[in-house]
Amino acid sequence: MSNRAGRTVTAGFAAAIALLSAPASAVTLPDDRAWMIRMIACKGNGVQMEVYLPQSVVFAHGGMAAGKTADGYYTLDLTELNKGKDLEPVHVTMSADKKSVTIDQYTRGLPPTRIPVGGGTVDFDQRFGTGAKCGPFQAQDPNFGN
Repeated sequence: MSNRAGRTVTAGFAAAIALLSAPASAVTLPDDRAWMIRMIACKGNGVQMEVYLPQSVVFAHGGMAAGKTADGYYTLDLTELNKGKDLEPVHVTMSADKKSVTIDQYTRGLPPTRIPVGGGTVDFDQRFGTGAKCGPFQAQDPNFGN
């Protein structure tokens, strides 16, 4: 190994050690737009679905604006079926009259799901998410429906 290559390897190891030994206080957290809050919780037959939105959308003056679309995440928890919990990006749109939200699972090409703001029974994914009972939009009670 040449002297130059040896210095490069040594510098690389030194940089890796410095990064790995940084104190936890030096770690930067994501900005407020990246913090997610559960906005909808739904239960189906052996599955649970949840929708998360950034707190910047949730805590905006007046909540989510009518006609506004925000990027969020949808979880499909198949733990009871021994399949785990998926997390996928979705588009969430508040209707112009603020009476429903539409969840667009665009990455899987599924038809959008319209959920009444007050909650109701809806169909998400035809394999696992049919007949899901959803609580109200922005319900923060972790025991909703129990």
